[in-house]
Amino acid sequence: MDFDRLDIVCLRARRGEKWTTYPEDVLPAWVADMDFPLAEPLQRYLDELRQTQDLGYPVNPTPAALPTVFAKRMQDRFGWSVDPERVEVLTDVVQGLYAALWTLSDPDQAALVQTPVYPPFLSCVREVGRPRRTNPLVRGERGYEIDFDALRAEVGADTRTLLLCNPQNPTGRAFTRAELARLGELAVDRNLLILADEIHGDLVFPGSEHVPIASLDPEVAERTITFTSASKAFNIAGLRCAVAHFGSEALQSRFNSLPRHLRGGLGSLGLAANAIAWSECQPWLDEVLSVLDRNRRRVDEFVRERLPGVRMTPPEATYLAWLDCRELELEREPYEFFLSEARVALSPGPSFGQGGRGFVRLNFATGEALLNEILERMAGALGG
Repeated sequence: MDFDRLDIVCLRARRGEKWTTYPEDVLPAWVADMDFPLAEPLQRYLDELRQTQDLGYPVNPTPAALPTVFAKRMQDRFGWSVDPERVEVLTDVVQGLYAALWTLSDPDQAALVQTPVYPPFLSCVREVGRPRRTNPLVRGERGYEIDFDALRAEVGADTRTLLLCNPQNPTGRAFTRAELARLGELAVDRNLLILADEIHGDLVFPGSEHVPIASLDPEVAERTITFTSASKAFNIAGLRCAVAHFGSEALQSRFNSLPRHLRGGLGSLGLAANAIAWSECQPWLDEVLSVLDRNRRRVDEFVRERLPGVRMTPPEATYLAWLDCRELELEREPYEFFLSEARVALSPGPSFGQGGRGFVRLNFATGEALLNEILERMAGALGG
């Protein structure tokens, strides 16, 4: 499959958020959708659906097929043994985070987030009404790292949950086994519940690995809920389907105390597409990862050579580049500058919380020509 033959007219005809939010003279490199064509097994499924018109009610409660496929995927991909009985199917990962924080903590119990981080982590804590504790990530040899001394100091007697994003969005870190082991030890020592968003786990580049934190140790697993989906790696976010794996029956039971219809209904397309993606589309993903790795290296090279005053650490995972624009000393946020002067839409750094001011997030999951145009526009805006 040729992932570089992308027709911008066809892309602009899409109805999703990425290509409809901004005027046509703006190139979107913001929300985490890829521009690539779907894997052929998914295309065949959608073609067959047009013929069969099989859009009736899906099986409820949790259908058996997807948890079983998920368990096999985790074993084959990460060596993690998962009990399908401990899996619930949800509308999406963010919904799962909200529901878990609501059901598994009290209003006076704090939730800890590590910034900069995926914006729904911040809105989740705020909208569910929990006090927030913040553990900013710090720059280290591998890029952003966990400041464990600051983390221990931030965890108080009132802290109940740790929201973990791994691989990390927006910094692109894939935390090492050793880092996650230290995090797990702290969770056990301080009796923390871990809510782990691992949706980028399939998007890890050579030299790094994704380690599900629940796979490390039984004591860590029993206090962990892992949320993930095929939506990010296989570009099917619009089909709205995710899974939650519970490390203990007790956690699952408390989560399910929220009435099923408050947890959202399941869509037939999302259920089937996630199962197909995880079981039939790995060859497509292997090709995509090769293209993304090329694009990652292209962005890194371009930033170093053509964007003076901008810095980045190549991401270990995700298709997102976290660009430090503080040395540009712009009079406005770089998101506003590049939108106005380059007609390129990036994700604004402040939306990722503490540590985001002066940064932007760039989505490089597109074809070579489009990526080059995005980068050239940015360089032109800076006079390069």
